[in-house]
Amino acid sequence: MRPRTAAILLICVTAIAIAAVMYMRISGGRRAEAVAIDRSVYTVRGIDISAHNGEVNFDSVAAQGVDFVYIKASEGATWRDKRFEANYAGARAAGLAVGVYHFFRFDVEGWRQSVNLLRALNYRPLDLPVAIDVEEWGNSTVLSTEDVVRNLQSMIELLRQGGYQTIIYTNKGGYHRFVRGRLDYVPLWICSFTSPAMVENDRWTLWQYSHCGRVAGVRGPVDLNTFNVPVRGAFARYLSEHPGMARAK
Repeated sequence: MRPRTAAILLICVTAIAIAAVMYMRISGGRRAEAVAIDRSVYTVRGIDISAHNGEVNFDSVAAQGVDFVYIKASEGATWRDKRFEANYAGARAAGLAVGVYHFFRFDVEGWRQSVNLLRALNYRPLDLPVAIDVEEWGNSTVLSTEDVVRNLQSMIELLRQGGYQTIIYTNKGGYHRFVRGRLDYVPLWICSFTSPAMVENDRWTLWQYSHCGRVAGVRGPVDLNTFNVPVRGAFARYLSEHPGMARAK
């Protein structure tokens, strides 16, 4: 290969690599993935959102037959989602069942993360358990599995003491590394793009099956979820039996 040709090829490969990195940063590092689900089996519909979804028309969302929404509240020890309060108020006013989620940082003590989330919540009532988002992507690779689980356990216990039930959101890799055999007592929200979700003993409570859904009232793609209950009546019963708040404040 001639030097000039090799140099041009190197420039092209570098440009493609840079473009790929920029795309991953812009898209949040997730590929647009989804799986079609059987609506006659999974009848309960939900979305999860954060500030990156922009302003949401929750009345339009509810009119599409969406039953629940999970709203990002916080991340790590100090970060708060800038649209949390507006999203929470809008979703409640539209009559949707509301839950919140916190992105868990592996290298931050669990107690510090629980304080951040509890302050963001400020005793707001919730219909669904507080979700702790546990993902290897975007997180520190230095800590051991045992250290991460220890921080998780601390956060879960302190949230319980603060009056909130919890659920863990993760993908299959996170489930096998952090949850199975360690945190099996915590309900599971699984991200999976196979149908069925393929978790042992079908133990999931929520299933996120799409990163690229379309729902009126939300500009652009939105995550889609369903509950592991057969009918809406069973979902209403779940809400009454598993409130997001363990006790009134």
